[in-house]
Amino acid sequence: MTTDAELAGQLAVEAGKLLLDVRADGADLEPKELGKRGDTRANALLLERLAAARPGDAVLSEESADSSDRLSADRVWIIDPLDGTREFSQSGRDDWAVHVALWQRGKGITDAAVAQPDRDTVYVTGDVTLAPRAGRGRILVSASRPPEFAAGVAADLGAELVPMGSAGAKAMAVLRGEADAYLHAGGQWEWDSAAPAGVVQAAGLFASRVDGSPLEYNAPHPYLPDLVVCRPELADDILASIAKHS
Repeated sequence: MTTDAELAGQLAVEAGKLLLDVRADGADLEPKELGKRGDTRANALLLERLAAARPGDAVLSEESADSSDRLSADRVWIIDPLDGTREFSQSGRDDWAVHVALWQRGKGITDAAVAQPDRDTVYVTGDVTLAPRAGRGRILVSASRPPEFAAGVAADLGAELVPMGSAGAKAMAVLRGEADAYLHAGGQWEWDSAAPAGVVQAAGLFASRVDGSPLEYNAPHPYLPDLVVCRPELADDILASIAKHS
């Protein structure tokens, strides 16, 4: 039987391949329409595959109506069929991703995958390792809404702020050693961080809220507005700097 981690990876890859086809076929579409088509089709694929492979599980998806039934479920898949819709809709951008994560009661995120289709890469819990630190002095932030405290943190650490698209893309860049940290405080939902946090924590990176509290999922209101992902040896300094500048 396919394990939950293997299933997450397979589904993320399959949805990613579909999205590449959608983008190739929709080259003449307006960016907004292309992004909408990608979101819709990738979501339909993931829901269909999960219903077939894990029929008893609940699903929380960015692109589907939420149901309170998930609150009593022991297993909930938290998915973002296309994280970084804006980047997906721009030719030549590879900083978008597919997120598939499994939350289990009493355990949190246990299995997760983040696919970056334009890089032909998928990162899966249980089969991922932390790369050596190569991106010294780089802190990744949202291109459209970097945290107000980010400049102060960068100054304290002697780092450079680098904008990037998808949350998954930023978290995986830290995993690859291309940056020291990813900071966000401009508003997110559970599906934005569930899979990236699951993957990076499995690899040994630090991930938390900006106040250092744990990331908690399958809440009644699935709003999880802030996130820190960083190399573990930098966590204390980064959290202290965030507190100082917040």
